[in-house]
Amino acid sequence: MHRQNLDLRVHDRVALDEIELYAEMLSAVAEAEGPLTLAEIDSVLGVVEEGAVVAR
Repeated sequence: MHRQNLDLRVHDRVALDEIELYAEMLSAVAEAEGPLTLAEIDSVLGVVEEGAVVAR
């Protein structure tokens, strides 16, 4: 494998983004009184239904 051609900054940014999402999910779970619904999980992750209108 030729590591000299690998741009590790891209991989670090992706990993940091994943860690941030994981931390947000853990915070939501910690604050919840019970299991999160799929809609709550989608909200935490910023997932929107196709065709949904997003309020800004």
